[in-house]
Amino acid sequence: MRVTVCKLFRSNCWGPSKTVKVEYVSYMYIGTVIGALIGFFTLGPPGALFGGVAGHFFDKGRMKVAASFTPEARKAVEQAFFNTVFPLMGVIAKADGRVCEDEIGNTEQLIAAMRLDSDARSQAIRLFQSGSKGEQSVDAILDAFLVDCGQYRDLKQLLLVYLITLAYADGTLDQAEENILASIATRLGYSSFAFNHLLGMVKAQFHFDNRQRSGSGGRASSQSDLSTAYTALGVEPSVSDSELKRAYRKLMSEYHPDKLAGQGVPEHVIKVATEKSQEIQSAYEMIKKQRKSQS
Repeated sequence: MRVTVCKLFRSNCWGPSKTVKVEYVSYMYIGTVIGALIGFFTLGPPGALFGGVAGHFFDKGRMKVAASFTPEARKAVEQAFFNTVFPLMGVIAKADGRVCEDEIGNTEQLIAAMRLDSDARSQAIRLFQSGSKGEQSVDAILDAFLVDCGQYRDLKQLLLVYLITLAYADGTLDQAEENILASIATRLGYSSFAFNHLLGMVKAQFHFDNRQRSGSGGRASSQSDLSTAYTALGVEPSVSDSELKRAYRKLMSEYHPDKLAGQGVPEHVIKVATEKSQEIQSAYEMIKKQRKSQS
C-alpha cells in the first residue's frame, strides 16, 4: 500500500473539475427540473409550475437523510471515521508482515495533507501504530464504527471504498491486503460477491482514470477503455440507456460532497469521494459518446 497524496487529493493539486460541479448542481435539483419539463410539455406553463413544485418535494425527500443529521450526529460520524481509518490503515500496511518506510512516509504525508492540529496528528499516528501492532482486532475497530454509522449503508460503503482506494493508490494490491479488505467488508455486512463487485469497480475506476490521463490511443486501447468504463459503473455493456443512467446517478448520489458533508464525513474522505465521482463521470461520458456514435 503506497498512499500517493497528490493522486488521492488531485482536486487540490490540479484544481476542481468544472464539469463535476455542474453535474452536482443539476443532480441536486433533478426532480424539480424533470417535473417542470414534464408539466410544461403536457399542460404548458401552468403544468411547469405544478410539475416543478412536485419535483421539488421529490428533491427534498431525496436529501432528507443528510439534512436529518444533527450537529452531534455529524460530529460522531466524523470522529468514527477518524478512529477507524487510521488503525485500519495500520492493519493493511502490516498485512504483508511488516510496515515499510514508504508506507510510514506516505501515511505521514496523508496526515499532513489533512492539516490536522498537533493533538489530532499525534492521535492519528498513535491509531496507525495501534493498528499495525495488532493492539485492536479488525472486528473491534469496526464494531466501534458501526455504533454510529452501522445504520447507514452509504457510510459503510464509503469507508470500504476509501480503504480500497488507499490500499490501491500505487496500482497494486497484494493478496494479503485484499484478504484484510475482504474481512473488513464481511464485518460491514458485505457478501463475498458484493465485495468483489465493489473491488472490481474501484480498480476499474482507477485504471480508467489512469488511461485517460496517459492519453493512450489506438482502437484496441479504446475498446479496452470502454470495457473498463462499464466495469467502473458496475454494469454490463448490454444494459439499456435508462439502466446505465440509473446506475450512474446512483453512484454520483453516493459520492455527492454536500450529502457527505451533511452526514459528518471528514473532508479528507470527501476528497477521495470527489475523485471517485470524477472517474465515474468520465466513464459515463465515454460510454454515452460511444453509444451516440453508433445510433
